[in-house]
Amino acid sequence: MQTLGRVFEFSAAHRLFRPDWDEAKNVSVYGQCANPGGHGHNYQLHVIIRGIPDLETGMIFDAGQLRDLVTKAVIADVDHRNLNTEVPWLGGFVPTVEILVSAFFDRIAPVLP
Repeated sequence: MQTLGRVFEFSAAHRLFRPDWDEAKNVSVYGQCANPGGHGHNYQLHVIIRGIPDLETGMIFDAGQLRDLVTKAVIADVDHRNLNTEVPWLGGFVPTVEILVSAFFDRIAPVLP
């Protein structure tokens, strides 16, 4: 078994808050990340796949195809966007790193063989 990994970089803004909480509770839980104006990050998404290299090609998976699939499934939607308001498939979630990892996995996994 071998692994193949790619790192994808993107920039995005977000605000960590729950609309059902008052401002004081949001600030006590999320600190500066609850700033009403939001804030931005430069993110790295590490995608790692495992498999047995194909005997004919010597590859687990074509790295260019992996780049294209991840870009289409995730990066194109989140790069230079506000994760709270501009990414429909993140709607209703507090866009913490943990939520992003789960949402990204849910979008990438189905497009891989």
